[in-house]
Amino acid sequence: MSEIVQDVWEKPLTTAFTLIGVLFVSLKIFSFWRLIASLFILPGASLSKFGKKGTWAVVTGASDGIGKEYALQLAAKGFNVVLVSRTQSKLDALATEIEYKYSAIQTKTFAMDFAQNKDNDFASLGSLVSDLEVSILVNNVGLSHNIPVPFIQTPEQEMKDIITINCTGTLRVTQLIAPGMVQRKHGLILNMASFGGVLPTPLLATYSGSKAFLQYWSTALGSELKPHGVHVQCIQSYLVTSAMSKIRRSSATIPTPKQFVRAALSKIGRSGGAQGIAYTSSPWWTHGVMHWALLAITGTTSSIVVDKNKGLHEDIRKRALRKAEREGKKVA
Repeated sequence: MSEIVQDVWEKPLTTAFTLIGVLFVSLKIFSFWRLIASLFILPGASLSKFGKKGTWAVVTGASDGIGKEYALQLAAKGFNVVLVSRTQSKLDALATEIEYKYSAIQTKTFAMDFAQNKDNDFASLGSLVSDLEVSILVNNVGLSHNIPVPFIQTPEQEMKDIITINCTGTLRVTQLIAPGMVQRKHGLILNMASFGGVLPTPLLATYSGSKAFLQYWSTALGSELKPHGVHVQCIQSYLVTSAMSKIRRSSATIPTPKQFVRAALSKIGRSGGAQGIAYTSSPWWTHGVMHWALLAITGTTSSIVVDKNKGLHEDIRKRALRKAEREGKKVA
């Protein structure tokens, strides 16, 4: 009798676990093909949806790397550009390059040091853009650590600058620009984030935390502004060749700024590898695949992933310290 009862219970349980397993695998397969479609097949929204040619784009951190490429590629698509960065000479050179390449495009420049967080700077920037129809804002300005460093050894000024530039500066610029977009019922805000905000990154703790802040803030802001016709997209990236990454040679996993920005602007509204994270995209294909795998398979905060990330940055720190010692430099 007991064997009969056991058999009655075991069959439904076996069936239930089988169905759960099939459902789980099916969802992962669907998610993978959604990833492929987002990265390689489906186009993103046209920039004309957010503003017509001849309107303005504001790009922060515009003088080098990814910011410079955003300015160049948006100008190529017919948008006038406000270039914001720290060094006036670099801004002037970029403005001249843009106006030479695209004679119909206007530029404006504004030099400010975001680390200073001066009210006068933000007031002046607000005055500069007050009469412009700004359709696109690219929040690209950012700062990382000089080299990987344990948090308790992080220089106080470096820590303050990272938070002030990455978080406070981005928020204050957005508060200047977003109200006009809301009033006009259209606009696009692109916030440059980092895998450092997806993966808790030991030895880059302050930078990692600042980028995680941008992720959550972008998602919340996206929900707030969507009813007003303004689209917010947090752009997640792994390494890109740039002065910040200190990497010069590109590869499949490390694109050039030109390659990365082209992918980002062609995938507006597409998640890439950032499935399940609202108002977020990992547009470069290898970054998207890595992001998807982290979210779908390993998880981003597991001890295995975090410890592996810690070991990687410990090695980078050791190499940087050895290099600094050879060159006779003092590094924190």
